[in-house]
Amino acid sequence: MTKNYTNQTWQSADGLTLHFRDYPARGPDVDAARPPVICLHGLTRNGRDFEDLAEHVSAQGWRVLAPDVRGRGKSEYAGDSATYAVPTYVGDLMALLEAQGIARFVSVGTSMGGLMTMVLASLAPDRLAGVVMNDIGPVIETGGLDAIKSYVGQARSFPTWMHAARSLQELHAANFPQFELDDWLTMAKRGMALHSNGRISFDYDMKIAEPILQADAAAVPPDLWPAFEALSGRPLLLVRGELSGLFSAETCAEMQRRVPAAKAVTVPQIGHAPTLDEPVVRDAIDALLADIA
Repeated sequence: MTKNYTNQTWQSADGLTLHFRDYPARGPDVDAARPPVICLHGLTRNGRDFEDLAEHVSAQGWRVLAPDVRGRGKSEYAGDSATYAVPTYVGDLMALLEAQGIARFVSVGTSMGGLMTMVLASLAPDRLAGVVMNDIGPVIETGGLDAIKSYVGQARSFPTWMHAARSLQELHAANFPQFELDDWLTMAKRGMALHSNGRISFDYDMKIAEPILQADAAAVPPDLWPAFEALSGRPLLLVRGELSGLFSAETCAEMQRRVPAAKAVTVPQIGHAPTLDEPVVRDAIDALLADIA
């Protein structure tokens, strides 16, 4: 398969070398004036999650960047685990924008990536030309968060990709009841890596779990509704997995009430989080980009 991207790096304010895939705009409909699309992954994932979407979007004439947030994928691990927090991730993203000379971009944010997008909107809304929020909103359901806490930071390893895929199936079958073995293998190869000891393990620093697990459960979470409302005035797509335990139908409906122009897509028989490779989601993303082009 032809590799339609280059591996690039940028520097964080605290000296980390961070990695992103850069998919150049290609095809007959390239317009240099278009803002790029930046895909922001979830907590334990990395930029490889978007490889199919990035190929699809870049072939339609859009430059796509898929960063590995610090501590994930090919990005350097942080010396201080306290920096594994959304405000720091947003600072790293701003450094990427400055390094690449990007004034505005379309954000595709899955879970944690959507939180980053909302925080960025509260700080610099003019940077966002359009937004896709994937299975995340201003209210995070406790049950879904507890489920994430139950597995994040567990340094398990596997002898083969088949073992890795079966482990993911055991853990996440309720979220993806229609997945076949090939789907689980794809998920494993996007979220794990073969290491020098010959074992396959999750492709992130296990210390990313520390700020989450050490957080005071009684602390009042920040009110993200003003940050979400800062996304109004631009094309906005809300994607929700029908079976999601993290992003409720009620929260999605309230988001549409507060920003009536937002479009919403519910992906049937999917939990947290849709891959964005589903046909109904692809069509909705294509429509959003058509509103920006």
